[in-house]
Amino acid sequence: MTATGTGAATEQAPASGPTPDSAAAEKIPALIDAYWLDGAGGATALDWESLDRPHEGDGFLWVHLQRNAPDTREFLTERSGLPELAVAALLAADSRPRTTAFDEGLVIDIRGVNMNPGEDVEDMVALRMWSDGKRVISVRRRRLMVVDDVREAIRRGRAPKTPADLVISLADGLTARMGTVIIDLEERVDDLEDKVVEAQSHDLRIALSAIRRKAIGLRRFIGPNREAIQRLVNDPADWMDPRDRLRLREVADKITRYVEELDTARERAAVVQDELASRLAERLNNNTYVLSVIAAIFLPLGLLTGLLGINVGGMPGAEDGTAFWIVTAGLVVAGIVEYFALKRLKWI
Repeated sequence: MTATGTGAATEQAPASGPTPDSAAAEKIPALIDAYWLDGAGGATALDWESLDRPHEGDGFLWVHLQRNAPDTREFLTERSGLPELAVAALLAADSRPRTTAFDEGLVIDIRGVNMNPGEDVEDMVALRMWSDGKRVISVRRRRLMVVDDVREAIRRGRAPKTPADLVISLADGLTARMGTVIIDLEERVDDLEDKVVEAQSHDLRIALSAIRRKAIGLRRFIGPNREAIQRLVNDPADWMDPRDRLRLREVADKITRYVEELDTARERAAVVQDELASRLAERLNNNTYVLSVIAAIFLPLGLLTGLLGINVGGMPGAEDGTAFWIVTAGLVVAGIVEYFALKRLKWI
């Protein structure tokens, strides 16, 4: 049965600010979604009170919670039966992507690009999941588009059939969205490579620095994502079958490719930046060279005119009306002689 009940809350706008400790923060609802998935593609929406009730059939429970809501901590510590360390991992204020195994189950902490409107994609969003093969409890702080995808699949009667299927679908959905961001990054590098000759150097340097910062920020968490998924591949849980392991390997390979593409984009941006710096240095050297040649030509002429301009008696030609033109012609001839002399010496 496709879930249509009112117990499952819709995905909310991202919550911002510190961990709630104010009266306003206490109004944040803890439950975002809760479903009993029957293992055949159907699901039933649950409300907060029905989470502890037994459910018939061979399905499993999925509870999706708002991490910074006070009721989330109460549910995890008092109602869920999770190990204390697992609860701490799910509620930690900050952590890196990882997979942590417990006797009862495992915690998976992975990151995805931030696709929320008006936010930076490199400001990664975290998804933390607990599963013991009978249920999946996931927590987030900011909105995750991949949860919308799973919710839409449930609405169409194509719900995940096993806990492993749900975990892998969420991990794969987060990973897939990285691809669009990385492709856009590569296209921007391509565009800047074409503009390195004619673009304004200041604008180009700013754009290149922004690309390198974004690539570094994305790689910081995408790399550990690969390690978290790879650990599941190498040491899968008992409730994962060989097909699940193959799907996880595909996700890990995809992340590896994205990490390599990020490294390539960062290196290409660095090469373009070096080429831009080289062109700017060459242009500066050319300008300095021209100024040096001009200074070399006019230095003797300046000495001569300075000598003729001293205000002392006995200056030759002071009373001759043609002396100015004679001196001017002499300066022109001297300048031409200097030019050809420098050219013969191959200084210009």
